[in-house]
Formats: sequence, C-alpha cells, structure tokens
Amino acid sequence: MIALESINSEVICAFFLVNIPKFEKNSLLSYLEILLIIISSAGLLHGVLSALYLCFFKKKKTITNLLSGLILVFMAFRVGKSVMKNFGDDLEPIFIFTGLAFLLLIGPFLYWYMLGMTRPNFKLTKKYLLELIPFGLLFISSFFITKAWFTTNSREAIFLFASVLLFIYLHFAFYIFLSWKTVIVVKRNYKEDELTKSQKAIFDWLRLIIIGFIMIWMSYVLNILDDQVPYIIGPIVYSIVIYFLSYKAFQLKTTEINGEAFKADDSSTLFKEISKLIVEDKLYLESDLSLSKLSGLIGQTNQKTSSIINQYAKRNFNDFINYYRIQDAKNILADIENQKFTISSVAFDTGFSSLSSFNSAFKKFEGKTPSMYRKLT
Repeated sequence: MIALESINSEVICAFFLVNIPKFEKNSLLSYLEILLIIISSAGLLHGVLSALYLCFFKKKKTITNLLSGLILVFMAFRVGKSVMKNFGDDLEPIFIFTGLAFLLLIGPFLYWYMLGMTRPNFKLTKKYLLELIPFGLLFISSFFITKAWFTTNSREAIFLFASVLLFIYLHFAFYIFLSWKTVIVVKRNYKEDELTKSQKAIFDWLRLIIIGFIMIWMSYVLNILDDQVPYIIGPIVYSIVIYFLSYKAFQLKTTEINGEAFKADDSSTLFKEISKLIVEDKLYLESDLSLSKLSGLIGQTNQKTSSIINQYAKRNFNDFINYYRIQDAKNILADIENQKFTISSVAFDTGFSSLSSFNSAFKKFEGKTPSMYRKLT
C-alpha cells in the first residue's frame, strides 16, 4: 500500500511538472486575451457614448457634430466586427462583410466632416449620396454570401475576399487623402498670423483627425500584409486614437465651432483699422484710452471690439495696449542717454496712469522689473 501510494505520488508530481508550463501558458494567454478585449472594447464603448452625446444630447445641433457622431458609430461597427472575428469562432461571412462595408461609409463621412468644418453654411445635397453607392452594393451583397459558398468555392472565396479588402482600403485611403487636400487648400487662403482662435483650433483639430485616421488605416493594412501583426492591434489603435482625439476635442472645444468660423465678415477689416489707430497713430500712449473710447472711434460695440482683438491679437484689450507701451518703454530704458529719466517718468510717458500698473505690465511681458531691465541693458 505504501509503495503504491509512493508510485502514485511520483506519477502525479511528474504529471504536474510536465504540464505546469502548459497551464501557465494557457493562463497567461487567457489573461492577455481578456486584457485585449477590455482595451479594444473600452474604446468602442467610448466611441458609441460620444456618438450618442453628439447626435442626441449636445445642445448645439450642427451638421458637423452629427457627422462626427455617425463616424464614431460606423467605426464602432467596424471595430466590433474585428473584436468578434479575433475572439469568436467561425464568424459568419455576413458579419465579416457588413463590418467591412462600414469602412465604405467612414471615408465619405470623414470628407463631408472636413467640408463642414472649413466651409460656412455647408449642406449635404443629394449629389453627396452618390458617394454611398459602394457601401450600399457591398452591404446588400453581404446578405447573399453564405459560409457554405465559402467552403465549396475556396479559390473564388479567397479572390473575392482579397478584392473586397483591396478596394475598401484603397477607397478609405482615397478619402483620407481627399480630406487632407481639402484642409490644405483652405489653409492656403489664410496667413498664419491672420488666423482667428477658432480658425487655428479647427486647423489643429483637423490635422490631428487625419493623423489619427492614417494610424487606424495603417494598423489594418499592416495586418493584411504581415501575418505577424496581431489582428486585434487594429481595435487597440482605434481605442487609443479615439481617447486622444476626445481629449483634444475637449481642449480645443471643437464641438462648439464649425465652418462658420471662416465666414467672410468685416472683422479682418476692423482689426486693421484698430491696428492703425493703436500702432501707427500711437493711440496707446494716451493714458485715458479705454475699450469704450476705442469702440467709439471705430463705431462698434465694446463686445464686438473686444472679440476682434481677442481673435486677431490673441490678447485681451489691456494686454494688447500694454504690449505696445512696454515696447516703447524698453527702447527708452535701453537708451543710455535716457538714464536721467526716472522709472516713473518713463511709465507716464508711455501711457501708464500709475507706476504700479507699469511695473506689473512690464514684469508680465519681460519677466523682470523695469529697474532690473535697465541695469541689464
């Protein structure tokens, strides 16, 4: 009995010693698969929730918010198909082809979104619906492709699948290029220093979107070209891109702006008029200069004048005026022949009404006090 127990113990120990690596490996793979599902599904869920917010709960209903919401929904279908294919067994062809079909929607909607963000009064007319024909054809065809056909016509199935993939990814690449081209053409009409805050935010945002979609496109294409790239990389890249773009959208407040930022108005002309009065006519030297006085000179409301200065000068009214005053003060303080002038006299000569306000403004722009600046020059 003792000998039998000893033999059984040795057999059991040997069995576990041989199989422990397998158990550990299987366990590790299971944990890794769970982690990948969580990462990819989190981005998918975030995209769907963001889409619902933009389409139904956002107070400001604009065509660009609607388009961006729909893009997120279509991407969710595409990513959902990838997750199911990677972790599911024997996925039906209908799910594969309908998932791929949604990529044929993402390209046109991305392009329309770019148009809506760069053109004032953009509207989707009937002609744009023609761009959805490839999606319609593939979506309808997917209902007629069965697993039985795939198994009995393996050569034809491989050719069909490869042709569809090639067309879809070239189609998507074409629309990414078209979107990039649209932004470049619009940006050429504006000088960098003449862009308003809203216009600059739009260009920064659209550039990030294009980069993000290029990354998503490349992740799927690399997976096709090289079997060494895991299929789940696509959904993971999508999740990372969506989270990053969501953060930048919040930072740039892109859901509050659209192509109306490029609407032609008299703001640029008014800012040139303001600049002439302030810079060329040296109106900033007047200590009693106020927003109300400047608004009266150009015949605009205080709110309009303040908005124009914020947009084009990238500063509020006080900083805009004080900037030019400080430039004059620096020239006076740097001139050795002006050493006889006190800091107070320099302050009053450059339009400041008090020494304290002069010191504060000088330190804000130069990082040092006027006295220190004079000693260092």
